[in-house]
Amino acid sequence: MCGIAGLIHKGKSSNVGGEMTSMLQALKHRGPDSTGYAVYGTESPGDYVMRFILAEQEAMSKGYDMRQIVAKRLVEVEERLAAHGATVKKRDAATDYAHRFVINHDGDTEEMARHIEDVDGVEILSMGSALELIKDLGDASVVAAQYGLNDFIGTHSIGHTRMATESDVDIRSAHPYWAFPYNDVSVVHNGQITNYWIMRRQMERKGHRFMSDCDSELLAVYTADNLANGVSLEDSLRRSIEEIDGVFTYLVATKNQLGMAKDTMAAKPLVLYESDDLIAMASEEVAIRAILPHEIDTTDPYDEEVRVWQA
Repeated sequence: MCGIAGLIHKGKSSNVGGEMTSMLQALKHRGPDSTGYAVYGTESPGDYVMRFILAEQEAMSKGYDMRQIVAKRLVEVEERLAAHGATVKKRDAATDYAHRFVINHDGDTEEMARHIEDVDGVEILSMGSALELIKDLGDASVVAAQYGLNDFIGTHSIGHTRMATESDVDIRSAHPYWAFPYNDVSVVHNGQITNYWIMRRQMERKGHRFMSDCDSELLAVYTADNLANGVSLEDSLRRSIEEIDGVFTYLVATKNQLGMAKDTMAAKPLVLYESDDLIAMASEEVAIRAILPHEIDTTDPYDEEVRVWQA
């Protein structure tokens, strides 16, 4: 079933971490297995925020030996960053297995990211100048408290509550998905893509890599491929309705935009609220009312509807 949510403030920053937590907690009944955020903060020229994991949450229950392995992996990550001329300016860790580095780097980020992910057990969740992608097992209140998201200041965010149906309950299979190695592109999705493997092979032949077997990751890679080839976000969303088969409603965020698209059958729900300075949307209206408790008017986007908003 799953639940998706998105919000964007026009021309200002707000506590998007706390707002998204309230929205996702209201959607907990749609997906109790894992919760994920893509939040967009203030960029600093030349700096990237890299969110990465060194193991799955479940693996850490194996005890002291696993902690030693994870510690060794962390050393290898730092060595490979240094080998590519990257300077680590700040280090944070929400857990033993989930880390956040602020790095300064002016070289090839794709080459560097691939080298880091050659370390066994390491997965980069995001590397962006504005984007930070966080996902883990548990509901929004648990994940937000664990990762310090309740006070995250930014312009926009997308989020997801997951009910596992076709893949494992783990961090790798949770949403959102970052489009490796493209800066600041993330996606959340509710639905099923029926031509996933055909489209995935097309993307792989272009040199794109996939970290999971979740069909939602395709939407992130597909979007990033279009953007990298000069296609606007709005046109990419419109193309997806023609080129991707299945039932889907999905949200895409970039450094300064938030977009949505629904397929031709519009079977997957989305409720939209729009004012002069805030746009909020979610699988159910209850999530929007979690941050806007006063009386509001909402709409349901139509089939094949595409919308894009600017921060």
